[in-house]
Amino acid sequence: MAGKLKIKVDPDKCQGHARCKALAPELFELDEFGNAHEVGDGSVPDALVEKAHLARSNCPEFAIDITEE
Repeated sequence: MAGKLKIKVDPDKCQGHARCKALAPELFELDEFGNAHEVGDGSVPDALVEKAHLARSNCPEFAIDITEE
């Protein structure tokens, strides 16, 4: 059985394009500067795995990491 996926936004890479938030608003939130952060501890519900990968592949700064636990 596959492990749970987690997302993590690298704050040093994020430039505030907010594509992740537009594609997967359930998984990302923006700070007062428009930079993205993962919601909560970054756990990705099974129903949102595809959205997590879509958000990562659309990040122009490659700031989103997806790991399996």
